[in-house]
Formats: sequence, structure tokens, C-alpha cells
Amino acid sequence: MGIQIQNVSKRFGSFQAVHQIDLEIASGSLVALLGPSGSGKSTLLRLIAGLESPDTGRIVLTGKDATNQSVQDRNIGFVFQHYALFKHMSVRKNIAFGLELKKTPKDKVEARVDQLLELVQLGGLGHRYPSQLSGGQRQRVALARALAVEPEVLLLDEPFGALDAKVRKDLRAWLRRLHEEVHVTTVFVTHDQEEAMEVADELVVMNHGKVEQVGSPPEIYDNPASPFVMSFIGPVNVVSNASGLFPKQDAPPESNLFLRPHDIEIAASANGTTVPAKVERIIHLGWEIQVELGLNDGQIITAHLSRETYDLLDLRPQQQVHISPKGAKTFPLFYSI
Repeated sequence: MGIQIQNVSKRFGSFQAVHQIDLEIASGSLVALLGPSGSGKSTLLRLIAGLESPDTGRIVLTGKDATNQSVQDRNIGFVFQHYALFKHMSVRKNIAFGLELKKTPKDKVEARVDQLLELVQLGGLGHRYPSQLSGGQRQRVALARALAVEPEVLLLDEPFGALDAKVRKDLRAWLRRLHEEVHVTTVFVTHDQEEAMEVADELVVMNHGKVEQVGSPPEIYDNPASPFVMSFIGPVNVVSNASGLFPKQDAPPESNLFLRPHDIEIAASANGTTVPAKVERIIHLGWEIQVELGLNDGQIITAHLSRETYDLLDLRPQQQVHISPKGAKTFPLFYSI
């Protein structure tokens, strides 16, 4: 068994950070808690770690009720955004710290540290100090230190948030490969949708202290359970009924159309199922082309085209085109995002 969260709530004063959450995380899985600031994801992670106590509910770790256990008794590895390495200790000493606290025999400590240095691709750097490492290397030391005591659960709180985009992307791929080697149940917090979808087996999308949806990245992206989920996971156009883009049989008066930019088809001429639009702006993003389109009612929507499609259409600013949606979803207007 992995992690079971049963009817867990947590309030700070008048602020309800987490509200009646039920969640099960499978043993050996890599799960992302994903949501905007204030959604409750970091609070939930701290509740799992034992850094906060729930007001209601139970937390079960690997089959044992851990609700009232101390942090030390939970056998959890925790990695913070800002590394929290000991500056006066070498890389080896940082990694060995937890093992030495447990009074592990010296020869076993040395062997374990050597093993982890290779695992996190820092072999030969054990003598250095944190100040002599790059940000990405320091984060790998933090992960090695968390793994040294062989935790049953690994928790990562925005682990790559303090790093630049290139290093972050490299570390995401590395974390995925690392997890495939160690298979420890891992939960990480992020507000970065791309990061969550690239790394995690399963996403837990949170908003206002509640879980909006749980599923694999393709399930969440292709079948969002709410307007919030569709708006938060990937870019989306929200178009009113007045646009004319609704299918004729599917145009309830009290609804909006949610449409991914890559699900907008552009044609040079009308074919009976399209609506007219004007090319307002063309933005070259390298791997794709973003086209801003003005509808007759004044709404502006965004389409993403491959370079090949863009070249075939030969689009120009102010050009009149005809568009149609595919894969669009409707949600009631009264459903709050």
C-alpha cells in the first residue's frame, strides 16, 4: 500500500487550506499535486510529512495509521525547493547525515554514499561543498540525502522552482529516470503543468483546498472534469455562445465553449460548417505558429498550427479565413472557474 488520505481537512485561522480530501496514492507511483497558489497542494504535502497535523481525518502510510506519528517516525524523505543543504558540510557529509543520525556503521555509510553519488550522477564530487556546485547539482545532492535512509515515501515541494528553465527541464527527465530505478512512492508539488505532465504517472489537480480531478496526464488533458481543470491544464479558448462556433445541436444558451488552440481548424474558404474570422496577429514560436483570430462578435481566440499547415495556408495579418472547432467541450456558465 502507498498513501491513503481519508477525509482530511486543515484550517489556518479563517482560511480553509484543505477541505475533506479523500485520496489514494499507489505504492511505487510518482504523483504530482498540481494547482495554483493557495490551492492547498503544499499544505497537503506537509500533512503527509507530519509537518502539519490535520483538523479532521486520517493519513495512512504504507498500511499504518500515521496521523499522530512524528515526522521522524514516518520514514519519509523530504526535499525542499531551496535545497536546505548544510553549507559547512561536504557533499558526502550532507548525504551521510541521516545515516549517521541513525548510528549506521561507518562502512555501510560509505558504501551507501558511494552508491547514491553514482545514482545522482555526482560521482567524484563528494569532496566539494554546496557553494561549489550548480543549482541543479545541489538539488541532486538534496535528493540523494533524502534517499539515503531508504524512505518508504519521498516528498518533493516545488523541487525545481528555484532553477532556470533549461536546468529544470533536464532535472525533470533525470527525476523520471531516477524514479524508474528506485521505485519509491513519490509525491511532488508543482504549479507547472508541463512539469507535472512530463514527470508524473498521475496528476491530482487541486483548487481552493479540494481535489478537482485525479487521473493520468492524457486522461486529465483529454477529459477534464470541470472548467477549472480544462483552463489550468494547457492553453484554452473560452468562447461564448454568440461566436457561432457551437455545433447547431449542441448550443445550450447558458454555456461556454472551451476549445484548445490546436483544436481550431483554419481554411481559406467556407465549407458550410465554418464561421468567418480575421487574422489579427501571427506569432512565430519556432516549433509552431500561434495565430490570433478575431470573430465577428469581437471575441479573440488563439489557434496553434504546425509550421507545415501554416506554410500551406500562407496566412497574412488581416486576412479573412474560415474556422471550425474539433474536440470542443461545453460547460455551464454558472460553473465557477
